[in-house]
Amino acid sequence: MNKPLTMLPLNLGLMAASPQAGAQEGGYRLPPAALMDIVDAPRAPGLSLSPQRNLAAVVQTPPLPGIAEVAQPELKLAGLRINPRTCSSSRFSFGTDLGLLDIATQKESRIKGLPRALRLADLAWSPDQRHLAFSHVAYKGERGAVELWLVDIEARKARRLSAQPLSAVLTRGFNWLPDSSGLLVHWRPAGIGKAPQPDGVPAGPMLQDSEPGGAPRQLRTYQDLLKNEDDARLFEYYVTVQMVLLDLHGKPRMIGAPGQFSRTSIAPGGQYLLTQSVTRPYSYIVPASSFGERIEVRDLAGEVLHTVATLPLEEGLPPGNDAVSEGVRHVSWRADVPATLVWTEAQDGGDPARPVIDNVRDVVYLHAAPFREPPLVLARLTMRYAGVAWGRGDVALINERWHKTRDYKQWMIEPEHLSTPPELIYAGSYEDRYNSPGSPVMRADASGFPRLLIGPGTTILLDGAGATPEGDRPFIDRLSLTTRQKVRLFQSEAPYFENVAAVLNDEGTLLLTTRESPTERPNYYLRDLTRPEGLQLKALTHYPHPTPQLKDVRKEQIRYPRNDGVELTATLMLPSGYDAVRDGPLPLLMWAYPQEFKSAGAASQTTGSPYRFNAVSYWGPAAFLAMGYAVLDNPSFPIIGAGDAEPNDSYLPQLVADAQAAVDEVVRRGVADRHRIAIGGHSYGAFMTGNLLAHTRLFRAGIARSGAYNRTLTPFGFQSEERAFWQAQEVYQAMSPFNNADKIKDAMLLIHGAEDSNSGTFPLQSERMFQAIKGLGGTARLVMLPNESHAYRARESILHMLYETNAWLDKYVKHAKPG
Repeated sequence: MNKPLTMLPLNLGLMAASPQAGAQEGGYRLPPAALMDIVDAPRAPGLSLSPQRNLAAVVQTPPLPGIAEVAQPELKLAGLRINPRTCSSSRFSFGTDLGLLDIATQKESRIKGLPRALRLADLAWSPDQRHLAFSHVAYKGERGAVELWLVDIEARKARRLSAQPLSAVLTRGFNWLPDSSGLLVHWRPAGIGKAPQPDGVPAGPMLQDSEPGGAPRQLRTYQDLLKNEDDARLFEYYVTVQMVLLDLHGKPRMIGAPGQFSRTSIAPGGQYLLTQSVTRPYSYIVPASSFGERIEVRDLAGEVLHTVATLPLEEGLPPGNDAVSEGVRHVSWRADVPATLVWTEAQDGGDPARPVIDNVRDVVYLHAAPFREPPLVLARLTMRYAGVAWGRGDVALINERWHKTRDYKQWMIEPEHLSTPPELIYAGSYEDRYNSPGSPVMRADASGFPRLLIGPGTTILLDGAGATPEGDRPFIDRLSLTTRQKVRLFQSEAPYFENVAAVLNDEGTLLLTTRESPTERPNYYLRDLTRPEGLQLKALTHYPHPTPQLKDVRKEQIRYPRNDGVELTATLMLPSGYDAVRDGPLPLLMWAYPQEFKSAGAASQTTGSPYRFNAVSYWGPAAFLAMGYAVLDNPSFPIIGAGDAEPNDSYLPQLVADAQAAVDEVVRRGVADRHRIAIGGHSYGAFMTGNLLAHTRLFRAGIARSGAYNRTLTPFGFQSEERAFWQAQEVYQAMSPFNNADKIKDAMLLIHGAEDSNSGTFPLQSERMFQAIKGLGGTARLVMLPNESHAYRARESILHMLYETNAWLDKYVKHAKPG
C-alpha cells in the first residue's frame, strides 16, 4: 500500500553530471510555471459501477504524492516491494474521498462516517449491492495498518468492520462471499510478533547449483530478489496470512492455521475454498511468482479436501515467447456452476519447439466437486490457452493464441455437453486491429462472478475498438452464436470519440459511455439507443478542462509512407495560434516506442483517433507545447518480421527508416526544422533513442528515460525477442547502443529511477551508458531520481524531470543552428 508521510527529509540531493562538471550537489529544481501548471492540473475522479448498474462509487483522485511519501522505508524481497509498516505492497496513490452517484438522476450523495484523512486503496461492491467494502491505509505515528471498512449503501454510512489489520502483500486482502453475507479476509496473524531481524553475522556463503544435463531455460533478469536466508525468513513473515470469514457485524470465523497464501477464492456456490500457497525451496534468481506452489481445495473450516497440484520451483521457462510452465496452470473456478475447477496443461512440456501428438499444445480440464471422479477434458487446443468466457451449460467461449504467428482463435463450446464438437467463432491475427471482432460483454452474476451477457436466440454483445483507416470508432455489436449474423447497435461518430464503459441493460440499448473531443475532456454519459438520435445522450459528469490555458492546441492524425511502402501513423500537435506559413517551422519533440509485427499490413494500420481529447500530460511529450514546441506523439515505429524472419534481424535499418519517414513528413509540412528536432522515449523508447542517436544524425538531442542500452545484460531475451544472446549474438551486439556509444555525436539526456524494479532496466544501464559517452568525449547528462522506480511518482521527481528535459531541449534544440 502507501508510505507514511514522515521520516526522510526533503533535501535529498540529486546527483547530476554533465560534460562540464562532475557530481553536483543540489536539490530538486522547478521547471517553468507553464510546466508546473500541467503537473498540478486537477485530476478526474474514478468511477466503480455497482452490480445492478444503477449506482457508481466515485473515488476522488488526489494530487501527486510528495517525495516524503515515496521515500519511506521499503523492503525488496523476492521481486516484491513491501511497506513494512502496513504489511502491504508498496503503494503511493490513494482515493481521498468517496461518494455515490445515482445513474438515473445524476445526483451524487455523500457518505457519512468515512475515516479522517481517507487513504482508500481498494474497493469492492457486494454482489447484492447492499454494501461496499474498501481498505483504508491508516497511520499513527511510526506505525500503520490496512483497515477494512464497510459502507451501508441504503444508509450512506461507513464504519470500520474490524480492528484487526489486513495483510495485503500478495493480494488486496479481502473478497466478498458469493451470498454477500460477509467477506473472505486475509488478516495479519495475531501474535505473529515482530519481523525477524538479522544479527549481521553470516551463517555461511550463499550457494547456488546448476545440475548437468539440464534443458535450456530462459533466465530473465529480475530485480529485488532474495539474497540469503535472512531475506527468506523476512519474506515468509510478510506473506504469512490468517484466512478469516468475517460477517457484516465484524464477527470473525478463523479458517485453519496461518500460511503463506498467495491466492484464495471462494467457489460460486460458497461451499469450497481454492487456495494457492507459496512453498520452499525459494530461489535467488527468480521472483516469488516462480516459487513452488501448492494448490488445494478446502472446506470453510480450512481442512484440505483435495490437492489440485503441487508445483515445483521454476527457474526459467523453455526458450520462446510461447513457452509456458509444465503441468497445471491457470487454475480457477468455473463461473456458471457451484463448484467446478478449470485449468490447463501443456502437452509439450511447455516447450513450443517440442513436437506434439495431433498438433495439440494445451488441454483444458474440468473437475467437479467433490473431486472423486477423474477430471474431464473441456477442450484440446492447437495453440496456447487464453481463457474462457463462461455463460451457461450450453454456451461458453474459449480462446487460444500463438505469439510466434500472432494467430488467435475463439470457439463456442458446451460445457455440459462435452461430446458436442466446438464451433469456430473467429480466427485471425490478434495484431490485425481492423478485423478484430471485439470482446464479449461480461456481467457479474448474483454471486459476483463474470458471465457472458446472453440475449434471446443465443446472442451475445461484442465491445470493440473499431479500428479503421480513419481512426478508432468504438462499437457495440450483437452477434448470434447460431447464425453468426451481426447487428451493429452503436458506433462512435465524428466529431467525437465515444467509448462504451459499460452496458447497463440486457438488451444492449442503454450504455454508459465516455465522450470526448479534441477540446472537451472525457465525461460520462448515458446513451439510450431506443430514443431518437438527437435525444439519446444525457450527461452524468461535467469535469472541466484540466488545462484551459492549452485548450486550443491543435492536433491532427497524420499518415505518411516509409521508404518501403509501409504506411505509418502519428499524432501531430501544434501550439495554440500557430500558423506554419505565418510563423515558420518550430523546434519539435518526437516521442516514440517501437513495436514488433509479423506483417506489413498490420504494421500499416491506423492507430488512435483524431477525435480524442487533446490531453496535455506531464508524462508524455505534449507538455512541451506549453514551451513553444511542436510535438509528434506516438509515431509508428514498426519492426516487421514477415514469415519466418525475426523482426530484430533488421531492427536497425527499419528503425532508421521509421525515423527518417517521420522527420521528412514534419519538415514537408513546414512545422519543423531538420536541425531542431529531438527524439525521446521511456523504457524501450529510451533504448530506441540511444540507437537513433548512434546510427543517425537526424536529431539534435535525445531524451532517454529508464532505458536499457547493453543487451548482453539481458541475455535471455528482451521485449519480444525470444532468442537468447548465444543464439543471436550479432543481433544483440548490433542492437545495443552501448556498443556504439562512440558514434553518438548529439546530446543525450539520461533520466532513471534510482530504484527501478522493472526487469532488464537496471539503473546500472543508464549509469554505464553515461560513462561510455562521457569517456568517449560525447555530450550527455545523467539524472538519477532518488527512491523512484520504473515510472516516477513523487511530485518533486516529476517536476525535476520536466526541469531537466526543458533545459536540455532549450540548450540543444530550440536555439540550435544548422550544421
